[in-house]
Amino acid sequence: MAPGETLAVDMLFYEKQAYRQGFRLVAGIDEVGRGPLAGPVVAAAVVLPRDVSLPGVKDSKKLSAAQRESCREAILACACGVGIGCVDAREIDGTNILKATFKAMVLAVRNLGTPPECLLIDGPYELPIFLPQRGIPQGDAKCLSIAAASIVAKVHRDRLMCRYHQEYPVYCFDRNKGYGTADHIDALRKYGPCPLHRLSFSKVPSPGKETETADGKQISEGKRGRKAGG
Repeated sequence: MAPGETLAVDMLFYEKQAYRQGFRLVAGIDEVGRGPLAGPVVAAAVVLPRDVSLPGVKDSKKLSAAQRESCREAILACACGVGIGCVDAREIDGTNILKATFKAMVLAVRNLGTPPECLLIDGPYELPIFLPQRGIPQGDAKCLSIAAASIVAKVHRDRLMCRYHQEYPVYCFDRNKGYGTADHIDALRKYGPCPLHRLSFSKVPSPGKETETADGKQISEGKRGRKAGG
């Protein structure tokens, strides 16, 4: 191997291991949305066929929005099964983000059309579900099924946040997707949180009785940040 050259990663290495152990339906699982201040945590489970070829699919964080959309279409076109699991902000606040993430992952597995026989999970985790499973740290960069799940989950959540922007435009969810960007923090300081915000997160202020709207009027809790007429 030439100096500076790196070996190519076999993105089907973990799936092949599972096939050799006798498993036929192997689901890759990943999540998105643990860090944002608003919106749900979303997980996806994807079962790919053994002879799959998805050359553009890799960790969703390394793809542009347009590339993720294109890869999602390719994944849906060939996948044996795709499941989505969502846990909203109120449930995140009622438990904690890690438990909510695990619940979203379990829901994604349950929402697969055909139950999988083995799970490959992004991260050093074991889910509370009675199936053979393996946690793979940085799995979205090493395992094709997990990378596919990361893309499906990311596109699904991004689309949700763009829809939420129509209802709560002052927070710019279409741009920040609920993450703690400067414009999002500024909106929180001015308008307070909306029902999509995770009140248990330290950067989200406690809701007051009244906060100011964009036109300077006072608005009661429950309608904070909504589009006019909403």
